[in-house]
Amino acid sequence: MQLKTKNSSTTGFSLVELIIAMTITLVALMIATSLLAGGFNTRNRENQRSDALADAQRSINIMTRELANSGFGLKTNGIVTADSGLNAIRFRANLNAFSGPGFNDRTSDPDEDVRYFIYSGSSTQVIAKHDVNTETVTTLANRIDSLKIRYYGAKVDYQTNTCDITSDAVEVTPSAAGYVVLSICVQLPQVSTPGASGYQPASVVQLTSDVNIRNSSQAKLNEY
Repeated sequence: MQLKTKNSSTTGFSLVELIIAMTITLVALMIATSLLAGGFNTRNRENQRSDALADAQRSINIMTRELANSGFGLKTNGIVTADSGLNAIRFRANLNAFSGPGFNDRTSDPDEDVRYFIYSGSSTQVIAKHDVNTETVTTLANRIDSLKIRYYGAKVDYQTNTCDITSDAVEVTPSAAGYVVLSICVQLPQVSTPGASGYQPASVVQLTSDVNIRNSSQAKLNEY
């Protein structure tokens, strides 16, 4: 008796099919990689934005609070004209004027003679605080693009305008100011190109704060 066996054949992918499958896989990987890179770019951009705005908000809050004390315990508004201008301000306050016996007009203690200014580093600009009496310099914010300071005799109406402010009122010299407006600007560059994954347009954010100088001549007049 003779047994008959059935021949079996195993078929695989042809070379053409293999090339097509590899091409489809590579295209899918490229698309996934592009989407993933775009997501990382967007997240990185938002992290930069959040950090920059937090720096700017913190620095403008500190400057506003300390500048409000300018001239405290003195007979002037405390602002030093020679060291103050559009991008820097120096002011004095006698914070200990009434803590000891009798009145004094000394401003020799820490934080009683302060200068704020913007410093341009190799890759960024920072807002720095210089304590003149202790000769220490500290950084308030390191992601700032501009700092603008405007000086007026009294409270004014103003508008924000391209990282600065405008007003119909005439500015005065710093030593005569009773109202100071601070403007800090944060700019983020464009990421990628329009239509591409992860594209983020250029962004500009401006923060402003205005301060009534408590010891200005105008403030004194308003008390009567």
